[in-house]
Amino acid sequence: MTNLMQPKYPDVEVALTGQDGNRFFIISRVSKALRAAGYIGMDEIDTFVAEATSSDYNHLLQTCMKWVSIS
Repeated sequence: MTNLMQPKYPDVEVALTGQDGNRFFIISRVSKALRAAGYIGMDEIDTFVAEATSSDYNHLLQTCMKWVSIS
């Protein structure tokens, strides 16, 4: 049985398919989308960035999917 979890901010959608796969580009896209959502402060964005950069590239992608909807 698969346990599909909703992202922390499911209404924030970030298009990454077909985009630059550079980790800094990805972090920037997600951070900008979180800021644009309007109800997420810099402390929350700093928490996302710290978590996303705490390990390897796969962890970065998993963190993005944990926080926002990825398309």
